[in-house]
Amino acid sequence: MTRMTSSEAFVETMVAHGVRDVFGIVGSAFMDALDIFEPAGIRFIPTVHEQGAAHMADGYSRVSGRHGVCIGQNGPGVTNFVTGIAAAYWAHSPVVAITPETGSNSIGLGGFQETEQLPIFSKITKYQGHVVRPDRMAEFTGRCFNRAINERGPTQLNIPRDYFYGDADYDIPGPKVIERGPGGEKSLAEAAELLSRAEFPVIISGGGVIMAGGVDAAVKLAERIGAPVVNSYLHNDSFPASHELWAGPLGYQGSKAGMKLLSQADVVLALGTRLGPFGTLPQHGIDYWPKQAKLIQVDADERMLGLVKPSDVDIFGDARAAAEALLRHLEGRELAADRNRDQRAETIRREKEAWEAELNEWTHERDEWSVKIAQEEGGGMHPREALRALEKAMPKDAMVSTDIGNICSVANSYLRFERPNSFLAAMSFGNCGYALPTVMGAKVAEPDRPAVAYVGDGAWGLSMMETLTCVREGIAVTPVVFNNRQWGAEKKNQVDFYGTRFVGSNIEHTDWTAIAKAMGADAVRVDKPEELGEAFEKACDAQKQGKTTVVEVMVTRELGDPFRRDALKKPTRFLDKYKPYTA
Repeated sequence: MTRMTSSEAFVETMVAHGVRDVFGIVGSAFMDALDIFEPAGIRFIPTVHEQGAAHMADGYSRVSGRHGVCIGQNGPGVTNFVTGIAAAYWAHSPVVAITPETGSNSIGLGGFQETEQLPIFSKITKYQGHVVRPDRMAEFTGRCFNRAINERGPTQLNIPRDYFYGDADYDIPGPKVIERGPGGEKSLAEAAELLSRAEFPVIISGGGVIMAGGVDAAVKLAERIGAPVVNSYLHNDSFPASHELWAGPLGYQGSKAGMKLLSQADVVLALGTRLGPFGTLPQHGIDYWPKQAKLIQVDADERMLGLVKPSDVDIFGDARAAAEALLRHLEGRELAADRNRDQRAETIRREKEAWEAELNEWTHERDEWSVKIAQEEGGGMHPREALRALEKAMPKDAMVSTDIGNICSVANSYLRFERPNSFLAAMSFGNCGYALPTVMGAKVAEPDRPAVAYVGDGAWGLSMMETLTCVREGIAVTPVVFNNRQWGAEKKNQVDFYGTRFVGSNIEHTDWTAIAKAMGADAVRVDKPEELGEAFEKACDAQKQGKTTVVEVMVTRELGDPFRRDALKKPTRFLDKYKPYTA
């Protein structure tokens, strides 16, 4: 036990858990603790907005595997965290949101900057620690940090602002990491038996593989059974794209090759994935889920097993440990898949080549409206041309974040990675304004890796002010802003379902390059695909000199498939003035 103030106990506990960086906006509620961050070795990174701070903490944790930490002023500062913490929740990111609260002696009186902060986060955190007395500061702080890692998700540390003051005798708790096992022996044996009899096994490699550090184990297991491997939705970094068994991502705007191969499976091994409903929807006109296949599902959260797709064998375990255990169970066994291994390899190669050829030729959308728009605009750079050029110029070992939106979603087919912890998408929460601050957090955690954000011009308006943080704090990243002068995803719905009556979906007359320069960043505008690769490479190289460069890409208004064609229907109208839009 050591005598110290509660602020010192709070900071010492963070240090014990390896905290090096904290994102937020300065506030009086936690200033006593903030004052000693620097001598404790903790860098406080002031952001433009608290939502950005939460996203930065998310990106930081996703690439580093360590805690991402954000802190804000009680009341409005804390409520600004909500969107970012919800995104972290669905990304399974070990973020700790520190939420100073109004003083304990005035709670419930409706004072300045007061709200009930625990209910707000109750459904988007894995654990909520509320400091009930100053002398329990270290206890609750340590518990929040441990729960974030062990339950793989955000936690909330709620501290009445007057509890940062006072002194007591403290024990400083260190990390308590719980080891996860491979799953039950019975379920592993059943899974191995199914895999040994499979003639066309397919592996879906999910986010759990990345979080467990299990990509190498997934590769070895795939090679043992000769299975094509598809990435679960928005986890394109869960299997190396250069591997001959890699077949690309599933889900919205994913790989036709992967979908066609999955449709042939007789056994599917879902490794570290909950098989979220949006990530298994039909796409490209292909209803690819193999309804007669046996499903083996591996997940570290037993509540996910069999939740979305009926499973035949459930393995409650760590993805890496489970893959290694399955390899041991298959040692020395004769596999049915060995008898047609060469034929299956040829099928994989043929489907991948066909998909790559289609992507190369896919330089304009084919629907009637897009053809008309392309003719009116006199050609121009199609979003797919831009995405292909960026793919070819992408630095090795880059970290890429993508925002939500039509073009960023189309990028799903063009983003390929060789190592995990490289792809940071908004996941199923799907919020705009995600990509820039998230990749900034990733850059703070991994400063030697190139950091790239893909953002549509609509989403860019929500987050671009964090460019100021890039400049002020020396966080060098490369945002790529696709300027098609519209909210594309919603406009596509207006094209398909509402007779091309555009309400609120056009964005005109904005010079993003000039705005970026006014904020102190470098910027370049590109409108020809043959010039994009070189401009992008220069922008990424500028990161080595600490420069943030915004690359504004001028593209046509052509649009890819809508997010959810099944979620809307042609409207019925009864009033005469609306009759032109009757189905």
